[in-house]
Amino acid sequence: MSFYSTDSSILQTITSEQLNQLNVRLMVKRDDLIDEEVSGNKWRKLKFNIEHAQFFQKEGILTFGGAYSNHLIATAAACALVGLKSIGIVRGEELTAASNHNLKRCEELGMQLIFIPRSDYDLRNEKEIIETWKAHYPNYYLVPEGGANFNGMVGCQEIWKELPPTIQHVFVAQGTTTTSCGILLGMPENCLLHVVPVLKGFDVLSTMKQQLFTFLLDHEAVEELLQKVVVHDAHHFGGYGKKTSELETFISKCKEEFDLPLDFVYTGKAFKALVDWLESRGDCMGEEVLFLHTGGLKNG
Repeated sequence: MSFYSTDSSILQTITSEQLNQLNVRLMVKRDDLIDEEVSGNKWRKLKFNIEHAQFFQKEGILTFGGAYSNHLIATAAACALVGLKSIGIVRGEELTAASNHNLKRCEELGMQLIFIPRSDYDLRNEKEIIETWKAHYPNYYLVPEGGANFNGMVGCQEIWKELPPTIQHVFVAQGTTTTSCGILLGMPENCLLHVVPVLKGFDVLSTMKQQLFTFLLDHEAVEELLQKVVVHDAHHFGGYGKKTSELETFISKCKEEFDLPLDFVYTGKAFKALVDWLESRGDCMGEEVLFLHTGGLKNG
């Protein structure tokens, strides 16, 4: 059975009187439409990890996530689709599969859930801990939380095959930086990447640099790429998973005015940053701006 395609990920043009006055062409890449459960950047970050597990004849995928992780649901759904097993290491030993809809759905999709203390979960990226999990489950391919690895970056880089080469600005919400690093690696020379971190106090450039070194073992090449990154770090609305009435009103307005559904964890914050940026510039001289809808609506 084949994995999902991106045929349903349309390029939606956003129009309004205000945008006409600003002299800008605004488009949204609707990756949220790829699938209800394996949507947005989740599909792109899992695609090559799934293929990797299949190529090396692994029994399944082992990955990590919190109690409301869309990544866990996406992994469980994707593995079920292609006939792989899945194991989810979940933060919080007090939880069970009945704790919320997300975890219940993961179990329904066949994912084995293992609940561990938060203190242990915090060490999940330590080399010794990774090797321990690999030793316990040698027939499973280990994928980091959020699909944040080399395969995830390559999958996100592929989005440029579906975009017009004339785009001058790309806006994207940022969590692990895997998606933004992948986009940056495939980006045309005349384009800028605008990242909107949803974590308060997040060291964007340092984290991106660390990710990019797994792809480009060249300090100068990485530094040159990062010159194309514009950080909008004032739109976290209090931090990860936090929201305000202003943000809620904005999300409702976008749904009503543009038929554009957004979530308050990622895409709502990033699209608000884009709109504020456009308003601060005035005349955009006919520039083409793209917003990447990374999904996440299930928990938004």
